[in-house]
Amino acid sequence: MRLYANKISTIADAIARLLIDSGDLDVTDREEFKADLEAVLKEYRRKDRELTEQAKDILEKRGLPYPELFRTKRALAEAEDFGIGDDAVQWITSQLLELFMQSSHVEEIYVDDATLRRKLRDVLRRHMQADEDIDREVRRHLKHLAENTEAFEIEYQRQLEMVKRKHGLE
Repeated sequence: MRLYANKISTIADAIARLLIDSGDLDVTDREEFKADLEAVLKEYRRKDRELTEQAKDILEKRGLPYPELFRTKRALAEAEDFGIGDDAVQWITSQLLELFMQSSHVEEIYVDDATLRRKLRDVLRRHMQADEDIDREVRRHLKHLAENTEAFEIEYQRQLEMVKRKHGLE
């Protein structure tokens, strides 16, 4: 799952609307609360990019092939207790719950953590699902290439950029 920059505002709005309108949270300022939500999501993207760059540097220094990028990034993320891939939703959810407990814009929380986690997970998964849909679309264009080859990796990246532009992502 992946968090796209242009989805951050939409996700923050969906979370705020869901939690405030259902009476799960009372907030002093809805817009400031949404800004806090966006800050958590933007921080996730920043940290994710930072880990990707660190992993690329490690690959270059060690002379490892590009397919080792995700494994290297995963090791870096685990060392820093950061969630990537399928763990991203869990990490973001935990950060948002922490925000709710510390934010000066949240007056009262009326539901338990488990309920909040479930609701947050549902919203995040729904909006971050686009990554898997895009992957399926890209792979449909690459049926003529064998996976795990250099040609596949190069063409995958090229097709990925085209599909993202087509859907207005990143």
